Parts: sequence; structure tokens; C-alpha cells
Amino acid sequence: MSVDTTFPTAIPAAQAELARRIARFTPTDGVHETAVPALKLIRASAPTTCTPSVYEPRLCIVAQGSKIALLGGETYHYDPLHYLVVSVTLPMVGQVVQATPEEPYLCLRLDVDPDLLGQLIFDSGSMAPASLDRGLYSARAHPTLLDAVLRLMRLLDAPADLPVLAPLALREIFYRVLIGELGHRLRDLATVDHRSHRIARAVHLLRQRYLSPLSIDLLASEVHMSTSSLHRQFKSVTTMSPLQFQKQLRLHEARRLMLVEGLEATSAAHRVGYESPSQFNREYKRLFGAPPRSEVERIRATVA
Repeated sequence: MSVDTTFPTAIPAAQAELARRIARFTPTDGVHETAVPALKLIRASAPTTCTPSVYEPRLCIVAQGSKIALLGGETYHYDPLHYLVVSVTLPMVGQVVQATPEEPYLCLRLDVDPDLLGQLIFDSGSMAPASLDRGLYSARAHPTLLDAVLRLMRLLDAPADLPVLAPLALREIFYRVLIGELGHRLRDLATVDHRSHRIARAVHLLRQRYLSPLSIDLLASEVHMSTSSLHRQFKSVTTMSPLQFQKQLRLHEARRLMLVEGLEATSAAHRVGYESPSQFNREYKRLFGAPPRSEVERIRATVA
């Protein structure tokens, strides 16, 4: 089957309006809340350094500028031609690569609601073949998806209509993603008897218990998988083993403790389960690119 590589004339106009609307609600750089709890708006006026963070399940649609996400040696681009979907919680690296004060990076982010996905799948029937692939992917934007996103953004100027119409707009947005070229990967998240759903459950359990010693046998039993199958399929979705995943969650939490709560590196290391400060320093530097103290000082300097 040939792929249509044309760029529909409707898309530039929709993107221009989307960029204007996002810019109105993001007077400063950073992540901005909206009257729709699931909807966040993001602005950056300059390219950023590679920033490791934990991405929760979300849909990201860029209106202006571009960003990359790095996971397991693979690079995912999202810009006005492409959007990004994260179907399971993933520790990865993000970087805004195109942004200026005159034309900042502008992005819309929607949190994924598995219950909504499940209802859409039930109402629509089977939409695509099952898969077991990365929990992260990018796909080409389509005019019908952008149109649904614009209708949601326009509702921010009509607060009286939000309680009734915002759920309908969200429903259509995720329906458009589900029937898109790679929507089956998001669909699998909400399909209870699918392997991807079991991996998502394993990710959730690790997220809850990342400070506790990890028992692979217990985790496999809880998600109704064999130990070998859990290892293999977990790595297929996240690019990491369960143990590596837990380690990254611990390092991200230690980083948060230092940045937000002001803990020293040694205290943060002990708080997240490290007994050896030197091991913590080595693994922290490997993930974040610098020792804990200097990396935290660099971040504080950039936001001062």
C-alpha cells in the first residue's frame, strides 16, 4: 500500500490557530495547568539540554517548534508534523531542539485515561491487530485529529460549556488516535487480557513499590506471566529489565528530593534505598550525565 506523503493544506492553518491559542495560555516558559484537568500546555523559548524525566501515559501534540524523546538508543521526533504517545510510564530523556523567543516551542499534553480508552474500544469494536511494542511512539498528525484538538482548545474560552463539551472533545481526540496508524499500541494498554496490559500493570506495581526490594518471581505472578516472559516482554515495551526500570525510578526520585526538598546527595541516596554513596554517585552520573551535586547545582542555576 502506498503512503500519502502530501501535506494537506488544512494542517498549516490548524497548527497556526493551535499555536496562537497555546501561546495565549502560556505567558511564561514551563508547564501550565488549564481548566481541563487532563490538559496541560507547555512553552519553551529556547532549546533545552537533554533532560531525563519520568513520562506518564500521555498524548503530546506540538503546534510550534520541535522536540525529541530518547528511549533505549532510539530517537522519537515530534513536531507539527508528528505527535507523540506514551502508553506506559517510562523513564526517558527529552530535549526541545527548535525554539526561539519569537517562535517558542508550544505543545499540548493530554493525560491518558485508560477507562476512556476501554470505553472507546468497547463502543467501536476491534480497531487494529494486537501488538507488543515500545510504550512510546510518534505518528503523523492528521487533519481530523487537529480539528478535534482545536475544538477542545476553543472551549477554554467558553468555561460554561466545558463540563458538557470537554469530555466529548477528549473522547473524539483519543478515538482519532486509536484509529490512527499506530493506535493499536495505545489500544493494547486498555485491553485487559493483552500482554501489553500486563506489562503496564507490572510498570504500575514497580512505580508503587520502587523503594522495596524487587522480587521478579512475585511480580511475574501478580501479572500472571512467567518470569522469563515478563523479562522478555517488559524489555520489549520499555527497553529495560524490571530491575533497570526500578533503578531509574529510584534515581529520578533522588533527583526530585535534592531539587525540591533540598536533601543532600547522601541523604537522598539512603532515602531511595542506596546503601553505598559511591554506587549512587556512579549510577546517578551514568543516567544524568554529571555527579548529583554538580547536576543539581546546574539545574538550579538555569532556573534562578
